[in-house]
Amino acid sequence: MTPSTKIYVAGHNGMAGSAVVRHLNKLGHENILLRDRTELDLTSQAAVNDFFQTERPDIVVMAAARVGGIHANDTYPAEFAYQNLAIATNSIHAAYQSGVKRFLFLGSSCIYPKLAPQPLEESSLLTSPLETTNEAYAIAKIAGLKLCQYYRKQYGVVFHSLMPTNLYGPGDNYHPQNSHLLPALIRRFHEAKETGAASVAIWGTGTPRRELMHVDDLGRAIAHCLQLENPPNLVNAGTGVDHTIFEIAEMVKNAVDFQGRIETDPSKPDGTPQKLMDVSLLLETGWRASIDLEEGIRRTYQTFLKERASGSLRER
Repeated sequence: MTPSTKIYVAGHNGMAGSAVVRHLNKLGHENILLRDRTELDLTSQAAVNDFFQTERPDIVVMAAARVGGIHANDTYPAEFAYQNLAIATNSIHAAYQSGVKRFLFLGSSCIYPKLAPQPLEESSLLTSPLETTNEAYAIAKIAGLKLCQYYRKQYGVVFHSLMPTNLYGPGDNYHPQNSHLLPALIRRFHEAKETGAASVAIWGTGTPRRELMHVDDLGRAIAHCLQLENPPNLVNAGTGVDHTIFEIAEMVKNAVDFQGRIETDPSKPDGTPQKLMDVSLLLETGWRASIDLEEGIRRTYQTFLKERASGSLRER
């Protein structure tokens, strides 16, 4: 992979895709193909075929997906299944037909069974039932990564997949109700500081453990995997370290400089006790996460303030 290599990054406006573009730019890559959804509908087979036949990229990073929280996944399973299946099948087949030799498909930790042993190993895939609320999304992602594996086996192309842990950082969603753990905490503590509140309540007991990785580390992981001559068909990307939700809340409190108390609300559900990725396979290739969680939270809060002041904060 040289600076002139033609790389198509799908989903470049999303949190993950934008991190990939930032890191490729940092490495000096000058030939990055970008198309937003108004320019290229990845669910349209004809449009995708035309794009690949015309542009003929050397490398594809597929970070585009129909995504959403638990409520959206549970309410619109047909849309999540159809759109993500279409994105995967259209892009993987068109890439093969146009001569793409390397295709990296980005998945999600939700592909693993609901009751898989912790930490989550790649070998746990398809060993028991999925979490029902995001089953449609997970099945579509599993189909995509398996399709990459099958094209690699049958045609010899280096089509492979990477499964990131929970991500945070620039471009995250700060919706008041639908945001994930870290952006929700950042917003809650910031607003409590603004109003002079005496405390901030977190759901549950605060004891469940969560692994969080800065999205810029994901950008580094993807670039690293693209350089591997013989990458794994499927590899986890994460920090390999988790923290309790209460510990994460304390880190956010310190980053925001909120002076009040943290209170727990045991009447609210805790959720899964632990969700940690086994990243030993990626470590064996020479990569490891570099952004400490406390430092990453400090950076992310400063980005939150800048995006809020400029009116660019994502809240949908």
